Parts: sequence; C-alpha cells; structure tokens
Amino acid sequence: MTELASVPELDRATVADATAALRPCCAAVRWVSQLVAGRPYRTLDTLVAASDAAISALTWPDIEEALAAHPRIGGRPAGPDREAAWSRQEQAGTSAAGPGAQAALRSANAGYEERFGHVFLICATGLRASDMLIALDERMGHDPATEHETVRAELGKIAALRLAKAFSPPEAP
Repeated sequence: MTELASVPELDRATVADATAALRPCCAAVRWVSQLVAGRPYRTLDTLVAASDAAISALTWPDIEEALAAHPRIGGRPAGPDREAAWSRQEQAGTSAAGPGAQAALRSANAGYEERFGHVFLICATGLRASDMLIALDERMGHDPATEHETVRAELGKIAALRLAKAFSPPEAP
C-alpha cells in the first residue's frame, strides 16, 4: 500500500489503498466503507464532517467492532503499525502516571468492562491519568444507553483526530 498523506491523495486512491489508509482511524468496517464510497472530499474539514455523519449512523455492533481495535486505557499497544503508534501517543498521559495511578486505572477499567461489557473509550489526547480516572468514575454512573452515546461521541473525537494526523499536509519548516 502507498502511504496517503493528504485528502486529495485519498480521493484519488484505489479502493484498497483508501480502505487501508482509513482503517487505523476507525476500525468499523461500515465507517470505512462509507468514507471510501463518499469520495471525493477535497478538504480535511469535509472528510471529518463525513466521518461524523458516518459515526452517527453506526449501529452498536459497528461501534463494538471499532472498540475491539482500541486498547485499554493505560495499556501500551505494541507493534509498528500506525494504529498502535497513535494509541501510544494518545495515551501518553498514562505513561507518566505513578504505580498507584496505573493500578487505579487497571482496577477502574476492570470495573467498567464488567459493568458495560467493553473497553472504556475516551479521547485521551492531552489528558492525564487523573483526568481519565475522573471520567471513568463519572461514566460508571451512566445507564447503558447514555454510555453508548458517550462512547459514540468519544469514537467520533478519536476518528477526527486520527484523520487530521493521517491527512494533514506536513508543516513547512
């Protein structure tokens, strides 16, 4: 696969290359398919708007498919692929946390997963471990329907950030 670095390159790419470029941004097959089929976008803003619309139309099983590609908060995904690298970068706030905060994250994640049946998803970029623990605690009070919509919103934020990372032109020196 050729690395696609801009929205115009995504617009011109083969279906296979566009699919491969989009999948690390959101692993839901329906989301990827909708974005590939909706080309051309021409600009990042238009692509992100299409992503938002596609995420709002996902069923819960589609969202669960996307969740399966996300590591636990505090988990450090290994591997050289783009998605693992982005996850490590996005969760940088947890790597600076001390052993107590790391243990608290593991415990809170386990409780969340037991309650809701899936990983805790939060757009972790720029958040400290303490911020994520507060959010985990608050979201434990949600009913399942409210939490599903919260997860959908967080997935949309993550997808938008990843689209910007993938398709923004490099900054001039």
